[in-house]
Amino acid sequence: MVWPGEKRFAFSVFDDTDRATLENARPVYDLLADLGLRTTKSVWVSPGKEEHHLAGMTCEDEAYLTWLLDLKARGFEIALHNVSYGTSSREETIHGFDRFRQLFGHDPRTLANHAGTRESIYWYDARLTGPRALLYNMLTGFRSAGRARGHVEGDPLFWGDICRERVRYVRSFVFPGIDTIRSCPWMPYHDPARPYVNSWFASSPGGSCATFAATISEREQDRLEEDGGACIMYTHFANGFYADGRLNPRFRQLIERLAKKDGCFLPVGDLLDHIADQRGVVTITPAQRSRMESRWLLRKILVGTE
Repeated sequence: MVWPGEKRFAFSVFDDTDRATLENARPVYDLLADLGLRTTKSVWVSPGKEEHHLAGMTCEDEAYLTWLLDLKARGFEIALHNVSYGTSSREETIHGFDRFRQLFGHDPRTLANHAGTRESIYWYDARLTGPRALLYNMLTGFRSAGRARGHVEGDPLFWGDICRERVRYVRSFVFPGIDTIRSCPWMPYHDPARPYVNSWFASSPGGSCATFAATISEREQDRLEEDGGACIMYTHFANGFYADGRLNPRFRQLIERLAKKDGCFLPVGDLLDHIADQRGVVTITPAQRSRMESRWLLRKILVGTE
């Protein structure tokens, strides 16, 4: 793969907005901006009607929205983590998409499902096929069997047609290791068995500050550069990256080291567009789907997964 600017590798981050506030998120993004890294910040348009233990600020907060618009002006991508931290009906989802377009001037190019929302699309056991879905449900006590309803036509939570019309990329599996494109060489990919998503992308694990730091360790950074790979980190920048009035020292050390390397640091949507422009969107085969699902499920069985 040839990276923009003839750089040696590519790196990006998709930040799920769980528990994000101005206090705990802005210092992280100030550091990224100062270092020349441009990444993807997801948002919730509104609080919705349900409470959620991972709730954070939404676009209804004027100061938070002002900051988001400034991030966008500085080259960061604004994405969706569903329209609210609570479950949203079809009508609420459509209203949220319209409001997002009104606020940011375009539809969200990238999206990640939010844990707990029942309108999530192809999520929980719907991420998996056949016996792997059954095994997942057995492992989770069938607590989330059939819970994802966003892709179920006729359901009050259905919005699959909106996703297909207005979102280009949706996050799928998280695989270990910094080189995401090595773990998922087909991305961005289309899955004919899940037609309401135009293209899926995978990510590398970083849900907490400790996990993020482990994934971008010095050794992993050097390997990514040597291999000419691409990393899309999955994270929650509100989860331990800034606490007690300072940025986590290990995170700061590693991200500053990474920024000095000969990489291109661009938002997730831009990175996926670049890959798609070079080779198109891959339509995966059942065998390729089976391989991804099995690898993800095995990791969940052995060590848990994000």
